[in-house]
Amino acid sequence: MGELRTILKRLLYTIPVVWLVVSLVFLLIHLVPGDPVQQMLGQGATASDISALRHEYGLDQPLLTQYERYWRGVLHGDLGRSLRLNDSVMHLLLTRYPYTLELTVASVALAVALALPAGIAAALRRARWQDSAVGVVSLLGLSFPGFASGPILILLVSIDLGWLPVSGAGSPAHLVLPAITMGTSLAAILTRMVRTAMLEELSQDYIRTARAKGLPEHIVVYRHALRNAIIPVMTLIGLQFGALLAGAIVTETIFSWPGLGRLTITAISNRDYPLVQGCILAVGLTYILVNLVTDLLYTVANPRIRA
Repeated sequence: MGELRTILKRLLYTIPVVWLVVSLVFLLIHLVPGDPVQQMLGQGATASDISALRHEYGLDQPLLTQYERYWRGVLHGDLGRSLRLNDSVMHLLLTRYPYTLELTVASVALAVALALPAGIAAALRRARWQDSAVGVVSLLGLSFPGFASGPILILLVSIDLGWLPVSGAGSPAHLVLPAITMGTSLAAILTRMVRTAMLEELSQDYIRTARAKGLPEHIVVYRHALRNAIIPVMTLIGLQFGALLAGAIVTETIFSWPGLGRLTITAISNRDYPLVQGCILAVGLTYILVNLVTDLLYTVANPRIRA
């Protein structure tokens, strides 16, 4: 019963956030400097073309009517049509979104796989050479942004060695380099967070009590300390998941990955505002969903939070 109450409470907290995101995305086309219809059609558009497109998108109606119409479209999965690609925005999003989600999940999985053992090892061997080595490597990972590490990986791994494809999608081999590009910086951040959280938990009284009872060290570290230390790490993963989803634009452009990021760049360069709205809405709602799932996972990782 307590778990159900927690889930319902989190869902209720999410409703106003969803409303705010959808409302801001709706206002996006109205906040564009100048006439958005004129910008979409270009300087050579005639007055009749501008008037027809304004009527097609309902921009000649009162703002409140446009807002109600936009909400009805969102609830029914109708986000309008792309002006340049001549396709429904929802179909374009459903086509590209899985690629971005696949890349983001792979990047987070890689980051967690690297950060957890490295952070735990650094905490258990504090002030030793292993701790210093982890600190240097994590600092190196933070020092190379995606727009720098991506081309370097292409030159070394793809062009010089010929191990992996340069760009595109379609096989697990195409996913490796983009996932490494996005996951290394996150791994560096998570490693530092895991180390800090583990050091704090390992200094607690309950850890000293568990060791005094003669529990095996792996039980003390992984079942007791890590379970409590994982809470701030989960928070960071949830926040960084949304950041990776939005920041995939650079990586997808470098590796010609056919995801939501490249679609957003195309929409912005073509001044295709309905498509821009759809891309931003997809990223925003995903960010909300990920943070909701993260909140719910807290109770699994640490049952004390249910109280």
